[in-house]
Amino acid sequence: MPWQLQEAKQKFSQLVKRALDEGPQVVTRHGETVVVVVSAAEYGRLTGARVDFAEFLLSGPDLSRLDLERQKDLPREIDW
Repeated sequence: MPWQLQEAKQKFSQLVKRALDEGPQVVTRHGETVVVVVSAAEYGRLTGARVDFAEFLLSGPDLSRLDLERQKDLPREIDW
């Protein structure tokens, strides 16, 4: 059930509680939808609040202790 703007202003804490408990809450003005109140978690999901790819890679384990050097030998020959 949509909230009329005046009612939403008067009962803002109840509006926020319902957004958290029940999901997005629609607010109307003069019968037209003007805003939707959503939880911060839902907003993050909808806007794609993601970690930057470089930040994601840098947040991984420290690989500096691994021995990643390649052997300098030439590859073996293959008979065709």
